[in-house]
Amino acid sequence: MLTEVAVKRAKPTDKPYRLSDGGGMFLEVRSNGAKYWRMAYRFGGKQKLLALGVYPDVSLRDARDRRDDARKLLASGVDPGESKKAAKIAKAGGDSFEALAREFMVNKSPSWSASHHRHVRECFERDVFPWIGGTPIKELGPVEVLTMLRRITARGALETAARTRQFVGQAFRYAVATGRADRDPTGDLRGALPSPTKGHFSALTDPREVGEMLRALERYSGTHVVRIALQLAPLVMVRPANLAQMEWSELDLEAGEWRIPAEKMKARAAHFVPLSKQAVALLWEIYPLSGDGRYVFPSATNPDASMSRETLGASMRRLGLTDKQTAHGLRTTASTILHEQGFNSDVIERQLAHAERNKVKAAYCRAEFLPERRKMMQTWADYLDRLKHGAEVIPLAPKRKA
Repeated sequence: MLTEVAVKRAKPTDKPYRLSDGGGMFLEVRSNGAKYWRMAYRFGGKQKLLALGVYPDVSLRDARDRRDDARKLLASGVDPGESKKAAKIAKAGGDSFEALAREFMVNKSPSWSASHHRHVRECFERDVFPWIGGTPIKELGPVEVLTMLRRITARGALETAARTRQFVGQAFRYAVATGRADRDPTGDLRGALPSPTKGHFSALTDPREVGEMLRALERYSGTHVVRIALQLAPLVMVRPANLAQMEWSELDLEAGEWRIPAEKMKARAAHFVPLSKQAVALLWEIYPLSGDGRYVFPSATNPDASMSRETLGASMRRLGLTDKQTAHGLRTTASTILHEQGFNSDVIERQLAHAERNKVKAAYCRAEFLPERRKMMQTWADYLDRLKHGAEVIPLAPKRKA
């Protein structure tokens, strides 16, 4: 623990150094004599740093109060760094769309998974704020929002445009509820954007077409990292965001297991994925490229970050699969074929990490079906191999409940 005297007497050296006070807080003493309060913390599985002020303008006691406030936010599921950024933007332009959207994200973060919060924030920062972020929210109508969304559809990202409209609408409804806007203009845009899919998520269910799709994924001519991710996607039956953010620390390749932590899952419950022999082989193939880092599929521009959840969908569009198969639709493909082949519905739904509405049944499902799920995932991978190699389409298993 630091004292006011120790902070005051801390002298600069040739290199910056830190004096810890506990709870993640420390004093950083720069070589020019400047002294900065900082707090190290983790949120959503990432290490972050929060600025608490500059000494002596901010005393030791004040810095501790700010640290304690930040820790309370963390305990309630809020990123203190994002909360601080939202407050700063609100002060600079409290009636702007960006100020309201950032406030909305902070407000929702306790009920969102960390990965979903990051996805929404990246969506706003990439596609929304540069165009309408600085506009007062009461000056935004359907025309302005549609013009922004059309910039996304112009690059072929129809699913991204649909999700962005949804997120913008949620921010507007928050503004209405808090008295900063009169209405949500996104309701007027129904049918104004091209539909990303014919159903909810485009998905192939004819075995021969699935085989053609698998061969197309194998022929992908982009980066090796993305090609492996595309080939792995049909084998693991997870959401694109979970695959994109796969970490080596979550994997046990010897045991053929992938354990996804709760904070990454939509339902905020840890998820277990049995890995087939084919999935393990693909992961060993990419290990020499990314095995010394955190993420299995690192970003092409930032090796310390994962690739975007949009990468898989964009790559499948480049392969000409837009109207036939989406990245998320791979889950539908697996579910449909496995159900048709007589596999136990509870086993399939548990592997898809679909929330069980019956709470008693949900508690049972979390602890059950592991042997059945292991068998099903290996059977599914073997079946996909046969389809990919053009073998005669035969049933996965006898028509009976597993």
